Amino acid sequence: MNQTDGVVTSKGQLVIPAKIRRALRIGRGTRVRFEQIDGGIAIYPQRAYEVDRFRGILAGLGLPADLEREPDRELR
Repeated sequence: MNQTDGVVTSKGQLVIPAKIRRALRIGRGTRVRFEQIDGGIAIYPQRAYEVDRFRGILAGLGLPADLEREPDRELR
């Protein structure tokens, strides 16, 4: 387990140390989830948003019309 100190700013912002960002592939715009556990905080990078980048890439490639018109569904 990596342990590194940080400082919370007056605006409530916290900088994730570079070594940890690199190890977890957390970059600019990466969404994170905070979880309160045993008197502390756990921070988890969220990867689900990356799927949204691919929405619609097959449009217009001759797929059956009913597939192209199918409404978007939420992932669970």
